[in-house]
Amino acid sequence: MSAFDLVIRNGTVATATDVFAADIGVKDGVVVALGQGLGTGAREIDATGRLVLPGGVDSHTHIEEPRGGPTRNADSFATASASAAAGGTTTVIGFARQPRAGSMREAVTEHLARAQKSRIDYSFHMILTDPSPKVLAELPALIAEGHRSLKIFLTYDGARITDGEALEVMAAGRKLGALVCIHAEHHELIAFHTRALLAAGLTLPKHHAWAKPMVVERECVHRVCAMAEALDVPIQVFHVSGGESAEEIERAQQRGLKIWGETCTQYLVFTADDLDRPDFEGAKFLCSPAPRSKADQAALWEMLRRGVIQNITSDHAPTRFEGPESKSIFGKDAPFTQVPNGVPGLAVRMPVLFSEGVVKGRIDLPTFVNLTATHAAKLFGLHPRKGTIAVGSDADLVIWDPERRVTITHALVQDGNDHTPYEGMKVTGWPEQTLVRGVTVMDGGKITGAEGHGQFLARAAYEMITPRGIFPGMFNPVDGVAV
Repeated sequence: MSAFDLVIRNGTVATATDVFAADIGVKDGVVVALGQGLGTGAREIDATGRLVLPGGVDSHTHIEEPRGGPTRNADSFATASASAAAGGTTTVIGFARQPRAGSMREAVTEHLARAQKSRIDYSFHMILTDPSPKVLAELPALIAEGHRSLKIFLTYDGARITDGEALEVMAAGRKLGALVCIHAEHHELIAFHTRALLAAGLTLPKHHAWAKPMVVERECVHRVCAMAEALDVPIQVFHVSGGESAEEIERAQQRGLKIWGETCTQYLVFTADDLDRPDFEGAKFLCSPAPRSKADQAALWEMLRRGVIQNITSDHAPTRFEGPESKSIFGKDAPFTQVPNGVPGLAVRMPVLFSEGVVKGRIDLPTFVNLTATHAAKLFGLHPRKGTIAVGSDADLVIWDPERRVTITHALVQDGNDHTPYEGMKVTGWPEQTLVRGVTVMDGGKITGAEGHGQFLARAAYEMITPRGIFPGMFNPVDGVAV
């Protein structure tokens, strides 16, 4: 009788702290042994010459999310989870979005039903677009059920909330033990720029970046950091796109605040010049915040090395390029304001970061693991079940060929979209197998995981996002007491 359901032999295991040679024993979907010369497994994988990494945790993904407009998300949970598995990601955190004047409870219930076809494990952030007293009253039960993070937008018509409403959401997050995540851009300043650009006839995709210069992000990041400090509430700032906004987060961290930042793959490899590609091709790179400059890319790499930013996500938001409900729905001469935001990126997140980071010597291997798996698992209450390789952790594992050279094509990413903006990019390092709880969901580029294999991950209360509770000589506006 085999000692294990699965043994992975002869690989080099990498975690966020160590790189070492070890075999891995798996039973009932969990890592139960790390060592040399483990007993036999009912199934065995020879990982000679390969890295064995924790499955990626992508904590910012828009999958099968209703948009309420003329376009739609190109992915279902079945196709998006296939794409994630193709790139080594085994856990995604998506979004259950409250419609304006609608119920958060109903939105969560509907999104859970959509997710039943996921091949990998998943959880949700709850987007509040209308935090009325009625909606805020729904949060205690939903958070207790494991939906332990909230998202708010400070821009976008139809989604944005006021600063006063943002303070109410932050206060609820602090009271209920939920992490508040923020899309931070100055809405009125963007609108002012946009009106001027349209009046001047400057309407191409490249002018999207002109409407959203770094100042609109930097100012808003500064503002939300101040709001979080005043309420003593932990927050994460989504998709930090360059040096100036990252510096605002660093200053907040230096004051001891529990404020974290993420960046996304696209901000490390694309620039505003990509929005200026001919024949409407620039629309493939149109996202918010907009891609910045080479200098901003260098600044982000430095912030990653220094640990100011510890989470890299895809912000996967696929819209087809051609046909109905696509980026060109209003025609390829339409102004940038009518081009749907967002880029796809689930499958390429880990390979691009490995190639641009580890292979090029910008970061080391443990930092790569932290950026793609461990920190997100810790920040969102999934660690140590997810994000690491340790006895007792889920056997979410990636067999990684660190020397394989790949030219990215849309066929490789295996999503429901009709393009990838990473088309033609050459990378070194690519996953050979992806396992979720010991079950192989991708092998040699072939998706083998069944629809529905994924499980919902309810998140209990956890220490990392506990407020500091330091208000010397101040009135605490959330608790209503002076200290």
